[in-house]
Amino acid sequence: MSTPQHDADQALAYPEPPAHPLWHQHGPRPRPVTAEQQRRNRDLLLLELAARPHRPLAA
Repeated sequence: MSTPQHDADQALAYPEPPAHPLWHQHGPRPRPVTAEQQRRNRDLLLLELAARPHRPLAA
């Protein structure tokens, strides 16, 4: 029979390999979005949402 402690020991039998070095590199920070870009993105999103047919919530 399997016990929680036995399962934990089994999981540690094969440790995970080290992470790939690229996972630890931080690239350049993204440019902040200007107020005009935010407004344009919001307007485009609202237009796209309004164009979609309304689906009622599942009961």
